[in-house]
Amino acid sequence: MPASENAKDKYIACAAIVPDCPFTASAATEDELLKAVAAHAAHDHGITEVSPELAAKVKAAIKSR
Repeated sequence: MPASENAKDKYIACAAIVPDCPFTASAATEDELLKAVAAHAAHDHGITEVSPELAAKVKAAIKSR
């Protein structure tokens, strides 16, 4: 069954990584979601360089809908 163009198949809640952070995002692809997460991390958490450990935590927090 083909996915809708507007489907948001991937989801993340920042609170899974940073307790009490209300940010959530969804996107059709993991790449799109990671772009939104990177922008949020830079703007709200001051994170401009992602360590391999943080990248692994982010990828582990991504859920499929």
